[in-house]
Amino acid sequence: METSWMCLRALLAVAVVISQGVICNGHPCRRTCEYPAAPMTCEYDFVAEWYYSMSKACYNCPINKTDCLRPHCIPLNGVPRPIAVINRLLPGPSIEVCYGDQLIINVTNHLDNNEGIAMHWHGQHLKDYQHMDGAAMITQRPITYGSTFTYEFPAKTGGTHWWHAHSGLQRADGIFGAMIIRYSERDDPHSDLYDDDLSEHTVFLTDWLDEITMQKFAAHHHDNGDNKAEAMLINGKGKRQVYMDGNDTYYTDREVYYVEQGMRYRFRMMSNAITFCPMQVSIDDHRMLVIASDGVPFEPYETDVLMVYGGESFDFILTANQTIGNYWFRVKGLGDCTVKDASGLAILRYQGSDEVDPSKPESYQAADSDAPENWGTILNPFNKEASEREIPIYYMNSTEPDDITSERIDRKIYLAMEFNKIDNPRFHHPDNYPISAIAVNHHLYSTQVNDVSFTHASAPQLTQHKEIVDEICTPETLQSKNCSTEFCSCTHVHEVGLGEVVELVVIDEGVTWNSNHPMHIHGHSFRVVAMEKLGVSTSVEEVKALDEAGGIYRKLHRAVKKDTVTIPDGGFSIIRFYADNPGFWFFHCHLEFHLEIGMSVVIKVGSDDDMPETPKGFPRCGSWPHSYTPATQAPCPSNEISAANSMSQISWRLLKLTFILAMILRK
Repeated sequence: METSWMCLRALLAVAVVISQGVICNGHPCRRTCEYPAAPMTCEYDFVAEWYYSMSKACYNCPINKTDCLRPHCIPLNGVPRPIAVINRLLPGPSIEVCYGDQLIINVTNHLDNNEGIAMHWHGQHLKDYQHMDGAAMITQRPITYGSTFTYEFPAKTGGTHWWHAHSGLQRADGIFGAMIIRYSERDDPHSDLYDDDLSEHTVFLTDWLDEITMQKFAAHHHDNGDNKAEAMLINGKGKRQVYMDGNDTYYTDREVYYVEQGMRYRFRMMSNAITFCPMQVSIDDHRMLVIASDGVPFEPYETDVLMVYGGESFDFILTANQTIGNYWFRVKGLGDCTVKDASGLAILRYQGSDEVDPSKPESYQAADSDAPENWGTILNPFNKEASEREIPIYYMNSTEPDDITSERIDRKIYLAMEFNKIDNPRFHHPDNYPISAIAVNHHLYSTQVNDVSFTHASAPQLTQHKEIVDEICTPETLQSKNCSTEFCSCTHVHEVGLGEVVELVVIDEGVTWNSNHPMHIHGHSFRVVAMEKLGVSTSVEEVKALDEAGGIYRKLHRAVKKDTVTIPDGGFSIIRFYADNPGFWFFHCHLEFHLEIGMSVVIKVGSDDDMPETPKGFPRCGSWPHSYTPATQAPCPSNEISAANSMSQISWRLLKLTFILAMILRK
């Protein structure tokens, strides 16, 4: 019986992984990483298109569960709606390589309506490959419809990361996927803490809308539609819409994570939060040993609850030390996600247990209780002051040695964020329907940084910055304006010198709403040296005065290293980075609606003379070749292997065979 169960579990795991597109048709770069390194060239083909969940490819899904696993069937949570996808997968294909591998990703744009697209490799610093960052209208012009653009760069920022569209709202409609860059066992400082690091233990979280994102965006910003998520997906799965067959009810499946009692597993988790939706993660009767964030390891910390904000990733170890059975893997959406109870559930299933739902109620969650014995610890809490149970992320101790950021500051920049009540002509016509003349429920408060709403220039800054000088504003050029009373919108740039240590004091003034903003930087990681919630609200003047009076403690020794950090409402986070990567780097809120209407700045590292030379033939505004491949490719390792990343008919046949064998074993 035990042998049959092990075979069944293995077959089902293979089936699930294939159906999710995780192993990508056996991509050879998904392997155990060696020491010394044996780099490979890893090629992927990404095709972007508009598609539909619960499409005709799904036949009779979910009434016939095997139909849900057909090629091109994307069930999601059972709600049919338009989706934007890569290779008809959601999440998209998982890139899993070893540190030092050379990545070649051919992105072909088949999005309808002639939409452009750019692909960002979230967490990759891309030093010497700045043009591959994929931030539309900052590092490149979007890829035009029918064209192919080849991204090529070495995997030199290890750990758990992800990729996503960085053009318009496409990330919110489905264009995202995992990007895991593993180390050899010798190079991984935590390799002795776990037994398995499996693709099937990837956890991709996203709040989800019942309708196309632009429809909700337009209704909210131009009328009184809401901006709240209806659901939560875990690895693109959920249980929401009911289907009937006679008197029987059916739902799409939730994600299932298989474990064996006594084993220790490394889970890799990412948040693609698109609305104001902090995610509270817990696993019934299990604790999480958190070991890394945004790809960078820190001293292990055991917690009951882990808060994850948009753009963040975390690695944790789960020890399967409970009674054999099924346990809920819970993701509770907070913030705006509480309005429609946008939460998600997956199942942690032990080898030898029945295929049934866990016994605890779906609605139960220990952290909901006020009883201290039920609360436990919360790492990375949401808008809470530090306490014995609520542990800010900056309390963690990095395993990486201190660097120059602990020794000095060359430039300090205060960035104050707020929702401002001001006549933004994009949403409030100053003559026809000014914000002062309409009902409160039709107000649109503008997301701004230092009273400025960011807008993109007419050409990418990295490649054509000398042509768009008049469109760029800096703190110096803004001094002649009163942006607190008149609407200011421009390509907002802060310039820092190459080689400077930069400290950003990022403040969420918190006057309008109790919100929060996960801020993400491109091209660098930073040290989180301070974080504090001061009250219901604050101001940049209050924080400056507190700082000048020596009232802010900075943790400089072994400060945790990240690329995305939450800014507490009515408080601040202070980050430091070494500006050693010349270029134009986006620093922005990672919530899609906040980003779309201006909560961002660009940090220009270096002078014009320091900027990298634009590759020969690189697309420009005013011209676009049908396809672009780097003219001078990086040297390829001697053992290069390339493989396309797409589901094939062979995969589907293997999937059907797997389920036939599984049914035989069950009997």
